[in-house]
Amino acid sequence: MATKPADFQRSPRVRAEWARSPERGNLVLLRIMTFVSLRLGRPAGRFFLYFIALYFFLFAPTARRQSIGYLRRALGRPPTAGDRFRQVLYFASNILDRLYLVNERYDLFDVSIDGEDLMQAQLARGAGTILLGAHFGSFEIMSAVGRRRPGLRVAMAMYEENARKVSAMFKALNPANKSEIIALGQIEAMLRIRERLDEGVFVGILGDRSFRGEPGLVVDFLGGPAVFPLGPMRAAAVLRREVFFMTGIYKGGNRYHAVFERLADFTETRSGERGVAVEAAIRRYAALLEQHCQRDPYNWFNFFDFWRGAHEQSRR
Repeated sequence: MATKPADFQRSPRVRAEWARSPERGNLVLLRIMTFVSLRLGRPAGRFFLYFIALYFFLFAPTARRQSIGYLRRALGRPPTAGDRFRQVLYFASNILDRLYLVNERYDLFDVSIDGEDLMQAQLARGAGTILLGAHFGSFEIMSAVGRRRPGLRVAMAMYEENARKVSAMFKALNPANKSEIIALGQIEAMLRIRERLDEGVFVGILGDRSFRGEPGLVVDFLGGPAVFPLGPMRAAAVLRREVFFMTGIYKGGNRYHAVFERLADFTETRSGERGVAVEAAIRRYAALLEQHCQRDPYNWFNFFDFWRGAHEQSRR
């Protein structure tokens, strides 16, 4: 019987922590901002944003503690109060701008793109591609990018509970919004993903969190071992698709910078080679995310102990 490599593991308790905490604050912010911003406009929303960010900065001790741990790694020094507030402000800004993106107010944003030629080539070929993102910056900025490229369609695949929340949010904010959400964890999820890819649709998945004890790969990340989920990359390998790293980096004000970078190509990968290819792709994904965290540290919105799962496994 084959043994499981030491760096493949499951960490259900850690994943339950992220599932409980960050999205709750997300929804509270959305309720407050929706009332203010859609009635008074983005300048007024930005004004109140500072007070909302200050509230969470002062009265969310668990998130504050985890933010300090992450920023110390990303900055390479102890973070100041200004560093910590800036991360919260960037998080709140992304949520505020989501309101306008869902309502198709793309004119409010200045979006630059790195790797647009790669995306355009994929679109011209009609090649359905998996976009592997993270809880880093804004994935919704893809809608603004898509407006510049007629024919570009994007479907988001996410865990079932989050899929329900996001679908409900889109419907509440703009009933006419036709963003497609594919709920992972259901039997038909892979079939729907395959169908959309065959139709030339780009399918976006966030690859920095797992759920319900999914197996993961331990990778060195920002100076310590961390668990990255295997599922998204395994799915890409099984479906024999190309994978692009994608993120929409918030640069302050109304400015975003979208990045597309080729991450892996499983189109010619044989079944016997998938394990090695998947592991190499996850390590490259973690390395790219690490680079972006170091360049734009305030854009990573993981307010929990990302490294705890690997530490707990090492003590067993």
